[in-house]
Amino acid sequence: MTRRPDTMADREDDPDTRTGVATQTRTKTARPPLYKVMLLNDDYTPMEFVVHILERFFGLSHAQAFEIMLTVHKKGLAVVGVFSFEIAETKVAQVMDFARRHQHPLQCTMEKE
Repeated sequence: MTRRPDTMADREDDPDTRTGVATQTRTKTARPPLYKVMLLNDDYTPMEFVVHILERFFGLSHAQAFEIMLTVHKKGLAVVGVFSFEIAETKVAQVMDFARRHQHPLQCTMEKE
């Protein structure tokens, strides 16, 4: 039979009655990396088609789409949006498929931000 501690000092030494603060390590979840979706200029795809793609697949207004199309035309490429990997990959596939179906050589790529 075990003897029960009689005093507070005895209880502090008894491993069965010790109290304390339990600590738990929390791991921080990292944000997933983001990817830039870019349109590349070519000499064959009509400007109106590029504007249409920007409105249809990226939800841009006509004015926003026109500005980005001009940037692509003047600078050779433009970032259209920044997305998670899966969304960026889907956008690139949609644009490339749509351009091919309409027989345009438009290129759309993605890269890690």
